[in-house]
Amino acid sequence: MKLVLASNNAGKLAELQLLLAPLDVALVRQSELGVGEADEPYRTFVENALAKARHAAAATGLPAIADDAGLCVEAFGGLPGVDTAFYATRFGYEKGDANNVRALLEQMAGIEDRRAALVSTLVALRSAEDPEPLIAVGRAAGQIARVPVGDNGFGFDPVMFLPAFGKTFAQLPSEMKNANSHRGQAARAMLALMRERWFP
Repeated sequence: MKLVLASNNAGKLAELQLLLAPLDVALVRQSELGVGEADEPYRTFVENALAKARHAAAATGLPAIADDAGLCVEAFGGLPGVDTAFYATRFGYEKGDANNVRALLEQMAGIEDRRAALVSTLVALRSAEDPEPLIAVGRAAGQIARVPVGDNGFGFDPVMFLPAFGKTFAQLPSEMKNANSHRGQAARAMLALMRERWFP
């Protein structure tokens, strides 16, 4: 089965290919099929993921899967949330992982409550008209480190400290990261849903 990934993020593609490998689905990035990015006007991960999956399914006629993920910081009332990818631009920096981390650490200087969670919401549709989307959510809670540590992963991985491991996500081997990450949790839940509903 060919499944369109409603994202052009190479990191997401690699992680999801690995996590969905047991289903024997061929995951193809939407850009490889000439599909542009969808609008993401909503304030929740699930609404944006659904919009992205519908857009990719409508444009290709194939089943689609989309992920909307972000960082939710307790001290900021859950923000940046759906605006995570563009976080740095709010503070005059160019969009990008390194600048996002830099802006976050600057904004958190002097803040003692470092609690945060990386959240991933996956939505899969058999078609753009599918009335019963599969929805899976993963949440990895931790604390924002005071300096970036580690070089594995992407996004906020270097500053997402996990007390249970005493390390950041960027310090964990890929296998351990995928077993505990927000996207890993969501992908395993999605795998179970697909097996139950799409591949009984």
